[in-house]
Amino acid sequence: MITDIVLGIQHGDEGKGKVTHHLLKNGDYTHCVRFNGGCNAGHTIYHNDKKFVTHHIPASVFFGIPAIIGPGCVVNIDQFLKELNYLAENGIDVENNVKIAHNAHIITKAHVLEDSKDEKIGTTKSGNGPAYRDKHARTGVRAEHVKLLQPFVVDMHAELYEKDEAVVLMEGAQGFWLDIDWGDYPYVTSSNCGVGSVINNGINPRSIRDIWGIAKAYETYVGNKKFQPNKQVFKQIQEAGAEFGATTGRVRQCNWLNLGQLNKAINMNGVNKLVFNKMDVLREVKAWGLKNPDVQFADDEQGFVEFITNSMPECVDEIFFSGSPKSI
Repeated sequence: MITDIVLGIQHGDEGKGKVTHHLLKNGDYTHCVRFNGGCNAGHTIYHNDKKFVTHHIPASVFFGIPAIIGPGCVVNIDQFLKELNYLAENGIDVENNVKIAHNAHIITKAHVLEDSKDEKIGTTKSGNGPAYRDKHARTGVRAEHVKLLQPFVVDMHAELYEKDEAVVLMEGAQGFWLDIDWGDYPYVTSSNCGVGSVINNGINPRSIRDIWGIAKAYETYVGNKKFQPNKQVFKQIQEAGAEFGATTGRVRQCNWLNLGQLNKAINMNGVNKLVFNKMDVLREVKAWGLKNPDVQFADDEQGFVEFITNSMPECVDEIFFSGSPKSI
């Protein structure tokens, strides 16, 4: 087995879907597995110049490669079926390629109703938190127990270890600084968003080849805590970057790139491939700010790129700076 990992190293919305799509298009993967989260995450992908927004189903479905919702995920059945229909109506073969791990847990209507009452944290109200709580309380429902899902249910060991050698791309949701253990608690998601979550999906740690850390050239956050300074430039970044959540449509708060937090996420996840998205936004607003730890500004894009490159941990062996929504 060979495993590559794509994970967010900020607060989500970093452009993981774009990078996953790029790797699948240019790689030799046999499977793609979503390893955490539920329909609270929205991945925006451009496939054959058409925009798609998915919430549950991994990006490999666009290439006829088995797309597995892993055991670290929670599944909203209605949203899953809606997404299947959406993809099928747009010519994507879902019947033979979409799978769900037998031990993935289910988001029930009661979970969604409970989550809809949250006002403190500012969740997506998708039912994820209550579903993960019931999973750990051992009162949850697994995919293997839902008759409607039986055509999609697979055993991860049989799928990845009992056939020809698997080359797996693990696709993460949210970002490391929303992780239940490492984020700004309680303003966090309810799953683990780092490399450790990948292993818990049945992946042999010795199989890991590349770990792709995805970031923006600035930072965004959706939720109830105060994140965005009161400066006009951040409103300009919001507008230029179309910073609205793919799942909820809520405005994303913006701030400068935090190099200290970024380096911590890189170190703790062993990131060796690094992608900075949305460089085009900073070009448009003509501001190259970052926090290190105080706010400072580069004179131009070249200075910004050089400063970041020279500040990265030794584990990083390749960095991409992207200004396109369709490629890295």
